[in-house]
Amino acid sequence: MDEVRIAERRRKWWDGFPPGPRRTRNTLFWATLIPVTATAGGILTQFPYGLRWLGVLIVLAAAGTGAAMAGTGWHRSGVAAIVGFGTLTLGVFAGISLYEAYAKQLGERVDALVVETGERTGLKGDTRPFCRVADPSGTIREVAQQQGCRADFEPGRRITLFEDPLGILAPRIGTSPDRTLDPFGPTVTGGLFLLVTATLVSGGQRRRSDRDLLEQHRRRTAGTSGRRSPGSGE
Repeated sequence: MDEVRIAERRRKWWDGFPPGPRRTRNTLFWATLIPVTATAGGILTQFPYGLRWLGVLIVLAAAGTGAAMAGTGWHRSGVAAIVGFGTLTLGVFAGISLYEAYAKQLGERVDALVVETGERTGLKGDTRPFCRVADPSGTIREVAQQQGCRADFEPGRRITLFEDPLGILAPRIGTSPDRTLDPFGPTVTGGLFLLVTATLVSGGQRRRSDRDLLEQHRRRTAGTSGRRSPGSGE
């Protein structure tokens, strides 16, 4: 009885959802909130003026919340691992692929010329290429790898810049004026979104409360005691 009382005191509010419509609604809430929040955070990482770091924090918060809910609240460690890693990866791919889709589909195409290329070393010692490009007006801008600059670009190469119609985001480099998207980014982003959602739905519907774990532990203990008793010699 004492063990049951302890389990009752440790029970969380999310443990009170019995199988049925209430549990389904609660599960769908988390299965929608986590991937959508991670996607929104990934989009913010493409913005300047400090919004990039806010987006990173949002993605990390979504991954941590989803993993904690699945692992601690639902007692599904495997689900927690998949949700945590999948949410982080979703934030990375969602920002890049959606930014490219927005720039190529809605951006204004401007012919430009690569005038200089190089590499910068980050705080962690990693190197990333950068390109300086000049548009027909003579304006020279620096474009990072995040905007499509590649290490194999050479000075004098003609490229196409896809300008943000709102003038907020940095332009996206295209090797041709074609607006066709690379299917890799959207495919991976959609797959990760579905993976996180489906994993949360499955884990939420199969959640276990503290009482369930206690009962499982008691059954194992009783089974172990039963197997040992014939040979105890008593």
